[in-house]
Amino acid sequence: MKQINSWVNDANSSLLTDLYQLTMLQAYWELGMEQESVFSLFVRRLPENRNYLVAAGLEDVLRFLENICFDQEALESLRALQLFSDDFISWLGAFRFTGDAYAMKEGTPFFQNEPILEVVAPLPQAQLVETFIMNQIHFQTLAATKAARVIYAAHGKTVLDFGLRRMHGADAGMKAARAFYIAGVGATSNVLAGCEYGIPVAGTMAHSFVQAHDDEMEALRNFTKVHPQTILLVDTYNPLEGVKKVIALAQEMGKEFQVRGIRLDSGDLAQLAWESRKLLDEAGLESLRIFVSGNLDEYSLEDISRADAPIDGLGVGTRMGVSMDCPTVDFVYKMAAYDGKGRIKTSPGKETYPGQKQVFRLEENGKAAFDILGQWGEEISGRPLLRLVMEKGRRLAPGDLEESRAHCTDALSRLPEQILGNEPARPGYEVRISPKLEQARRECVRQYAGRLT
Repeated sequence: MKQINSWVNDANSSLLTDLYQLTMLQAYWELGMEQESVFSLFVRRLPENRNYLVAAGLEDVLRFLENICFDQEALESLRALQLFSDDFISWLGAFRFTGDAYAMKEGTPFFQNEPILEVVAPLPQAQLVETFIMNQIHFQTLAATKAARVIYAAHGKTVLDFGLRRMHGADAGMKAARAFYIAGVGATSNVLAGCEYGIPVAGTMAHSFVQAHDDEMEALRNFTKVHPQTILLVDTYNPLEGVKKVIALAQEMGKEFQVRGIRLDSGDLAQLAWESRKLLDEAGLESLRIFVSGNLDEYSLEDISRADAPIDGLGVGTRMGVSMDCPTVDFVYKMAAYDGKGRIKTSPGKETYPGQKQVFRLEENGKAAFDILGQWGEEISGRPLLRLVMEKGRRLAPGDLEESRAHCTDALSRLPEQILGNEPARPGYEVRISPKLEQARRECVRQYAGRLT
């Protein structure tokens, strides 16, 4: 019986694709259709509950493009499907990506119809990579966007990622932690993500540690002995009684007491934070910080903010980890040119623009005013957002996570307040089409119409 390998790695990632990519690939190969093509990755329209999206996932795409190949095991797996010719499978054995890629920086906010990635490569190469590109960028963009909204609603309070255990698989848990960090989340509970990406890790204790003891006070005392500067979880039984036990422990330990704070994980968090703060301050423990967790997202954080609750840090898990209120977005990867000619779709509601493109962001008084979607090489005032990131199959520079994080913070701060806010913006952010690009599209429409008559 064949050993099943359920983990995606550099060796087998070429098979992480939809079957029709490979069936088209064989047809392209047999027909000799290997001229240069342009494919654009963009979102047709923003979800109703998103005023912007935050680009993320580019680093995984570039690594994939650099390493994609079909090793002997992959070739034998395809041969076993009995769908492809031996000559085609032999050709796949030499497959490599040799094209170029143009992309927005990770952490860039973007809007409808704006390409965040454009692939310029021989048609078979650009076609095959579609599924993996969409898989990685779709999820990570959703995660970064959700985190950016949470950060906005936190109003300067520290946000920690506690979402790993309920995310949709190991890959999602890793990639989400990185996307969250780009968007401004301060640390993650995911140890592997912390080690792999250099993200700060954070965590306290679980209710089970308290439950494993016959006495809550004994549990707090024992955990503090092992981890003197910890955050103590106080709501396993009764939150305020738990706070009183922390106070008693401080009095018991005297100068040896180094606990940094408490964590509340249930109930009316804002009200409990006020009552806990009062108890701690009256006991002379003004330095102890209050952290909260438990079904938090940008909406509940706005409620906490309105209550002006004395909360210092927020552990956000499931609802951010799975982007609960917006689990999908209308990403598409569409051909824009082939063999030197612009290519478009004219389907109602799915129209596209031809050729390689550039996005220009125009600012007024330090704030983004509107964007212009134009042709590549057009001279338009404003800051171009797409840049060459891969040339002839090799990335031009390694990614820098801290740089992406700083870029995201700066770029988001430049959005108009009504767009940056979490309420639906009416009207939304304006994306204009340059006259040259619009003219190019009309020319394509006329050419297509002539072919159909």
